[in-house]
Amino acid sequence: MLGAERTIAPEAVMTFDAPEGFAVVRSLGAVRAEAIVPRNFIRATFRSIGTLIGLGPAEALSDAERARGEALAMLLGTAHDLGANGVVKLRFDASERSDGSTHVAASGEAMLLDPAPGFATRASRT
Repeated sequence: MLGAERTIAPEAVMTFDAPEGFAVVRSLGAVRAEAIVPRNFIRATFRSIGTLIGLGPAEALSDAERARGEALAMLLGTAHDLGANGVVKLRFDASERSDGSTHVAASGEAMLLDPAPGFATRASRT
């Protein structure tokens, strides 16, 4: 998990080519991360039971959602290590492997962004 000092603002992570409200200072290159969540029959069974009895979504994250979250956290950490404060062109590819595990790859372009004048970022809101 990323610590507070390694956080990229949510408004600076997007699937678009150009971030609205930011000027691109420099592209720092492509970043990629992968996560694999092994199939867990017990968790899958309890998730199905939980759905039947009405447990909330936090208790019922799918393997793909878990893998996506892990891949995104790793991608953001890599981007931050490059000096980026944003990621654009964010894409996810997911697949289920023959052993039942879930594989998610996240990719994007690490950017050094400068907020446009008057654009409120998370840091300026606190």
